[in-house]
Amino acid sequence: MLFKESLFIGIDPPSGLSSLTYAALDKDLNLIALGKEDITGVVAFVGGQKAAFVGVNAPRRLNQGLMKKDSVRDKLNPQPNPGRYTAYRVVEYELIQKNIRIPKTPDKVNLCPGWMKNGFLLYKRLEELGFKDFPAENNKMQLLEVYPHAAYTTLLKKIPFLKKNLEGRLQRQLLLHSLSVDVPDPMRIFEEITRYKIIQGQLPLDGLYSVEELEALIAAYLAWKAALEPDEITLLGERKEGQVVIPVKELKPKYY
Repeated sequence: MLFKESLFIGIDPPSGLSSLTYAALDKDLNLIALGKEDITGVVAFVGGQKAAFVGVNAPRRLNQGLMKKDSVRDKLNPQPNPGRYTAYRVVEYELIQKNIRIPKTPDKVNLCPGWMKNGFLLYKRLEELGFKDFPAENNKMQLLEVYPHAAYTTLLKKIPFLKKNLEGRLQRQLLLHSLSVDVPDPMRIFEEITRYKIIQGQLPLDGLYSVEELEALIAAYLAWKAALEPDEITLLGERKEGQVVIPVKELKPKYY
């Protein structure tokens, strides 16, 4: 019953609060909503659901200094060299070891870029609505930290094209389409490309989503995956600092 009435929502917070991109999927991966709103509008949409799992493309918490503790470092594989990676969160270290780049999260809010600050504000607003960190058994409102680049990389089993390039957007949308997410097949674009249009400088890209939309869509898919297929995901990092949902059961040693 919990998942039957749940929506699975992904949110990509930019540096400004006026245009957060969000996507919502139902349990059958049908696209229910895709758009941009200010933070008040997004929180109102999420809060209006009976049940929701929400993936946010931003760090869950500031760097808590765990990578400075020997008790934490000794459990990592591979173990970092003395004095190295002390300014990273545990999840960031773990992803870097897989050759998956990820921004470093500072230990103070005033040192964070705008999109991280907005992520922290979004988490706070959703917590005030009763959201709990995943996994929270039998809780209808759950929050997840997601990192789209890691998700696309592990699903593709290789580092994808740059997300801002045309080929990167095509690759990401093709992957979502292959996962049965309700998005158009971007290969249809090539049916509309003609010699004349190229010469005229026309590139018909109707049906190809923007970078921000693709980030929100994979975040929504990760929320769906964590809720409905929890045995097929990996949680990297430490819960008190922020765990990132990875949509595969086993990760490769390195991604190239």
